[in-house]
Amino acid sequence: MPGPGYRFVGEEERANVLAVLDRWSATREVFDDPGEREMVRRFEEAAAGRFGAAHCLAVNSGTSALIAALVGLGIGPGDEVIVPGYMFVASIASVLHCGADVVLAEVDESLTLDPADVRSRITGRTKAIMPVHMLGAPADMTALRALADEHGLHLIEDCAQAAGASYQGRPVGTLGSAGAFSLNHFKVITALQGGFVLTDDPLVFQRAYSFHDQGWFPYRRDDGEGDLLLGMNLGLGELHAAVGLAQLAKLDVILGRVREVKRRLVEGIGDLPGVRRRTLHDPAGECASFAVYVFDDVAHAEAVAKHLGVKTLVDSPTHYYGGLPALTAYGRGDRSVVPFRAAAPGPAARIYEPGALPRTDDVLARSVAVSTGVSDSYLGAGFGVHAGSSPAEIDEVAHTFRDAVLACIPGIA
Repeated sequence: MPGPGYRFVGEEERANVLAVLDRWSATREVFDDPGEREMVRRFEEAAAGRFGAAHCLAVNSGTSALIAALVGLGIGPGDEVIVPGYMFVASIASVLHCGADVVLAEVDESLTLDPADVRSRITGRTKAIMPVHMLGAPADMTALRALADEHGLHLIEDCAQAAGASYQGRPVGTLGSAGAFSLNHFKVITALQGGFVLTDDPLVFQRAYSFHDQGWFPYRRDDGEGDLLLGMNLGLGELHAAVGLAQLAKLDVILGRVREVKRRLVEGIGDLPGVRRRTLHDPAGECASFAVYVFDDVAHAEAVAKHLGVKTLVDSPTHYYGGLPALTAYGRGDRSVVPFRAAAPGPAARIYEPGALPRTDDVLARSVAVSTGVSDSYLGAGFGVHAGSSPAEIDEVAHTFRDAVLACIPGIA
């Protein structure tokens, strides 16, 4: 099921798309009218303004956004990047495809990086920490920022699931060296497909831009310069930008609706023995796309999940380090699963094995997600409500969840 942005698609998106078709311009290339502002550049300017960043680079996916950010920061062979064991596979793959090594770290009951565990994994090769704001809720950026500053490391925020979230009043994606976002159809706002990078560093932007457009910077115009890098072609198309631009203008409305849906659902579920809501580092700043409940016991969580027709978060394909066979294979020396990478796995590969992060394994096995904005079975959130749900539908789902907990946990009913 698409994310909440899909439910707000209207005449604004249609008008932007038709404007592109009428103009017949597929990319940000040179226009006959030098004063014309193509959709990609308009989106970049609007996103930079909305989130308060000096620079925005629009690309064709959230994965491309992560890769462009890593290249922009100069991360490559010999470097290590600390990534949580609960993420999306792109968080890991982007680092490996840049030639650097992934060092996996534990998450806590916030389902984001545990700063104490991150500290224990910093080495002389560590170049960056990648907090992933999973399920729309910010990581502990105060502690992670302090760690990064103490050790002279970059913070690369993976904001794919958290567009519009904030931490202590500041938008996620602007709290580190760079932030990477996704605009696919599962996200808070959508361009159908796409992503973007935010940064305040002009050199990071220059390198990321050059890499995403086959070496050009800043634009393929008379003032542009080619061959700054041997880059790739990762640009966002005009049609996608047209949709994204209209969606960006609706972000606050979408977030307001999703937060209201979650508020009603959580109030309807109430407090129950044996289970508690996920820890939030900034409750007011989360996107509220999910209500996650952490049980005291794995068996109780599994029973409730089965009753609801879903699985616990430890069974989230592509989001859990222990469920990535290709990563395990790479750690054991199979280089074929990371195409184009010549280097053998570094010493961090020992923690690619299932069971290497026992606290992450445990908390995910005890967690059940209820959708309040994004319904995605690959995230373990195939049960719940959405931005278009009526009050009666929200109440019914709340009662269903509550009844499942009472029915499945002995001694409560």
